[in-house]
Amino acid sequence: MSVLWPFALLAGSCIAVQAAMNARLGQIINNTWLATSYAFFTSFLLVFLMFLLLNTTGITIQWQQTSFSEVPWYLWFSCVLSDIGVVSMYWLIPKMGVGTLMSYALTGQLIVAMLISHFDLFESPQKFISMTKLAGSLLLIMGILLLNKD
Repeated sequence: MSVLWPFALLAGSCIAVQAAMNARLGQIINNTWLATSYAFFTSFLLVFLMFLLLNTTGITIQWQQTSFSEVPWYLWFSCVLSDIGVVSMYWLIPKMGVGTLMSYALTGQLIVAMLISHFDLFESPQKFISMTKLAGSLLLIMGILLLNKD
């Protein structure tokens, strides 16, 4: 197992707390779309400021210079999926609860991630779906159904 798992847990925890906070913001201002816009706008500003800060302190962020025309057209539409996912989460949390929503959302993420890896989509590292992974996925789905059973 990778030594990075604590960072992955932290990332997931941040996403859950951030989603719950922004869902509540959307409720208070009575506008999920505005809360989502705020989240994306401030995230952009923070990442851009970190980029500037790191580059001015001598820490350079290396990237290969490439022509934008080399990027496959469909990769530019990842933002649409991000928007759909985030707006949906902010809208669904007040209706389902953060725990219920996150359990279903994470299950969806894991299953789709497994398919992306299996079929080597987007040049991700290829990891074939084995019987063990299939059994784990089925147990995950059963666990999510049990967790959310009233």
